[in-house]
Amino acid sequence: MATLNVTITEELTLNGADRGSVNTLSVSSVTQVYHRIVTCPASQDTTVATFASTADDSTGAAGSIDVGDVKYIRLTNLDSSNAINLSLQVGTTDGGDGAADESATILIAAGRSFVMGATTDAIAVNDANATIDVSLHELESLLVDPSGNAITVEIFIAS
Repeated sequence: MATLNVTITEELTLNGADRGSVNTLSVSSVTQVYHRIVTCPASQDTTVATFASTADDSTGAAGSIDVGDVKYIRLTNLDSSNAINLSLQVGTTDGGDGAADESATILIAAGRSFVMGATTDAIAVNDANATIDVSLHELESLLVDPSGNAITVEIFIAS
């Protein structure tokens, strides 16, 4: 087993004062990594990771990552000028198997990253009354919509 160390460094001097910070996260007991650079074709949604109750589960897509083992996810938009839409596909069936029946979409600007921790009981989507929903569900997949541009992304998942 290994420990993944993640450091986020923000450097900023504003009106002569240092306003930056450094935050470090250590993720222990990492035994697997999924790391890919993916070119997403223009005007086509691209699934860059899928999750199921066990890796390569027959109820999930081939190559699925065990939803219960994921400890850290980072997706980076490697394009220098174009944004992407990152869709978090959410399955409300406990255990991480079955098709997504909810989604949340986040704009990831050029050069920016999205970071997430665990994928089990990790996300909820509710459009009724814009209230906080604590009935968390499993992440089923990550889908990239590059709009009209071919865009390259990097996906890094530690389990």
